Amino acid sequence: MQSLTRKLRCGAAAALLLPALAVAQHMPGKGVTVRPVEGSIIEEKFQHRIIYRALEQLGYAVAEPQEVEYQTMHLAVGAGDGDFSAVHWNPLHQAFYDESGGGKSLQRVGSLVEGALQGYLVDKASYQAGITNLGDLKDPAVAKRFDTDGDGKADLAGCVPGWGCERVIEHQLTEYGLRDTVTHNQGAYPVIIADTLARHQQGRPIVYYTWTPYWVSGVLIPGDNVEWLEVPYSSLPDNRTDNTIFNGKNHGFAVNSLQIVANGDFLAANPAAKKLFELMKIDINDVSAQNNKMRDGEDSDRDINRHVGEWIDANRAQFDAWVKTARAAG
Repeated sequence: MQSLTRKLRCGAAAALLLPALAVAQHMPGKGVTVRPVEGSIIEEKFQHRIIYRALEQLGYAVAEPQEVEYQTMHLAVGAGDGDFSAVHWNPLHQAFYDESGGGKSLQRVGSLVEGALQGYLVDKASYQAGITNLGDLKDPAVAKRFDTDGDGKADLAGCVPGWGCERVIEHQLTEYGLRDTVTHNQGAYPVIIADTLARHQQGRPIVYYTWTPYWVSGVLIPGDNVEWLEVPYSSLPDNRTDNTIFNGKNHGFAVNSLQIVANGDFLAANPAAKKLFELMKIDINDVSAQNNKMRDGEDSDRDINRHVGEWIDANRAQFDAWVKTARAAG
């Protein structure tokens, strides 16, 4: 009788444990390899790798990321040549989204990083001298202040072709009548902004485009040694009417959210991944802080992976909650 009672108790205990074990062992991504597509900026690896760690917790294998420019990134995901990317800027990349199939083949999921700014800035001395609006550069005498190559035109440190921001800048240079007085310098942004920093350190005037989150605004600090310029009025390509005013100042660019953009078929087949993408959020200041570490020399693959691990440890409860909810959705 005692033996039978013992067996019944053991059986009951095992029955209670089975659901918990099933949940703990449930890997909805098992057998699936996710194909991410990244942009060309090394500083964006941080947020991508946080997502990769979470996907791996769900059982997914993560393929070596494709690294392409942003228009190609959207085309690849829309065509099914990749499954997702975490650097869709909304609304900046609206045209790329539409050109790649829009809602027919792509979906924006969640809001990974919120409050991303873009715009034009000048050194503090120029701002205090009365140059507070991009339209001021229409005056040849003002533009000459920012001339770096002797042609009399202001040299604007600008945006890499293919990023999306160059479309806005090129549109605005024409719209505001600045073609005769401003040169939009485009190329490798780290090289262009390094030249801008060198000029600033020499005490020379600078005018440049940048965005947040990025390390530049941790060195050239708005409100400290540089200031955001306003634009004469809102004007964007494709007759867009995004709100470009932030804190009472018209930056010329809308405040963006960095969203995950994913292939619609992938999301339909992988509800756990979709739920994860919907839930994940990373504070913009955390991204900027990590980018500053990279700028200070912690930019190796091992360094970035360590930064990711440190961030997850510091946000463990939230990270685990995302994974748990996504696992249940799978």
